[in-house]
Amino acid sequence: MSNQRENVEHESVNQEEQETATGATEGPAAEGGEDIQARLADLEELADRRRDQLLRAQAELENQRRRFERELEAAHKYAMERFAAELLTVCDSLEMGLEAARKTEDAGSIIEGTELTLKAFRKAFDKFGIEPVDPTGERFDPERHQAMTTQESTEHPPNTVLMTMQKGYLLQGRVLRPAMVIVSRAPEESPGGA
Repeated sequence: MSNQRENVEHESVNQEEQETATGATEGPAAEGGEDIQARLADLEELADRRRDQLLRAQAELENQRRRFERELEAAHKYAMERFAAELLTVCDSLEMGLEAARKTEDAGSIIEGTELTLKAFRKAFDKFGIEPVDPTGERFDPERHQAMTTQESTEHPPNTVLMTMQKGYLLQGRVLRPAMVIVSRAPEESPGGA
C-alpha cells in the first residue's frame, strides 16, 4: 500500500516536472527569456508544494508520536488505578478486622477476619496475574529463588529447596520477587571415613 502511494506520488512529480519542462521548451526562440522565467516560477511553485508536503508529513509524524506517548502513559496509569482500587478493598478489610480485634477477645473471629482479608488479597492478585511461588521440594532455580543458606541433607539430592523462608511472586510469569529458600547440599565426608 505504501509502495503504491510512493509510486503514484513519484509519477505525479515526474508528470509535473515534464509538463513544466515541456512548457519551457515550446514557443519561439525570441521568447526564451520569458519561457525560462515561467519555467523557473513553475519549478519554484513545485518546490514550495513539495516543501509544504514534507512539513505536513513531519508534523503528522510528530503528532502521532505524541499521541502514542499519551496513550502509553494513560495505559500505565489506568492499570495502576485498577490495581489500587482492588487494594483499597483489602485495606478496608484489614482496618475493620483490626477494629474488631480491639473490641473482642474471641480469637476465632480475628482468625476468620484475617482469613477473609487474605482471601481478598489473593483474589486481587489473581485478577492482575500475580501468583505466589513456594518451591519447597523443587530443584533450586537461581532465576526464581534466592538461596539464603545451604544445609546438608542425605534425604534430598543437592540443589533441592528444603524450605521456603519467604514465598516469591510472579507477575504475568515474570519474577516479581524471588522466593527466599534454604537449599540442600551433599553431606561432607568425614575425614576418617574412607
